[in-house]
Amino acid sequence: MSLTNIEVSLIIPAYNEEPTIETLLTILDQILEKTGLIYEIIVVNDGSKDKTKNKVLNVSHENNHVKVVSYNVNRGKGYALKKGFSYAHGNAIVFIDSDLDISPHQIYSYIKALDYGDVVISSKHHPHSDVEVPFSRKFLSYGFNYLVRLLTGLTLSDTQTGLKAIRRKPFESIFAVLTVGRFAFDVEFLTVANLYGLKIIEMPVKMKLTNKSFSPVQMWKMFMDLLCISYNLRVIKWYSRIKPVIR
Repeated sequence: MSLTNIEVSLIIPAYNEEPTIETLLTILDQILEKTGLIYEIIVVNDGSKDKTKNKVLNVSHENNHVKVVSYNVNRGKGYALKKGFSYAHGNAIVFIDSDLDISPHQIYSYIKALDYGDVVISSKHHPHSDVEVPFSRKFLSYGFNYLVRLLTGLTLSDTQTGLKAIRRKPFESIFAVLTVGRFAFDVEFLTVANLYGLKIIEMPVKMKLTNKSFSPVQMWKMFMDLLCISYNLRVIKWYSRIKPVIR
């Protein structure tokens, strides 16, 4: 994928991110403008209860690169990313979380890496990553990754860090078979990408993870989603029903 032919759609799922969303959009716009690429920034307001939507609308009125997709009920990160993808026009898609835990200054290197792979993902466990993570989150990350490997066969060191870049074309068909709407969405779309032989590249990430914790209910739901992904993959062969156009 030559940089001269790239148009970038950056998709941001946002739920109650009123304190950070304007700052993030300003930084992202400055970064992407310097690349010289054609780009759009799509914020998916995932049923926020605060003023996230209004903050983004204010920015979009002054900056035509910024667009808003919004709905009233919180549906989860995976649903938001799929919804944003359906509105995107770029042939290179970048996903980034909205909480500023991840440094957005790495985006351009992820876009350039699409010249060598179909999917570029950030990994907290990459040897060159610069990560500040509470011990409890680090423990959960390793435990979850072990379950992912066991249940899906993926050998990636990290599926959950919220910065990823993908080539649009193969995922136009892949996204049609994805069923997970919340946090295990990353596992599902990487499992299907791996099943179809797409090349996945892991890259370092710079992030400072705040001490946000998952509730036991959230962890249970993620585990159940993993079981569903494994069932779809290995028992009913759901993901094998559609073959993507890779190029």
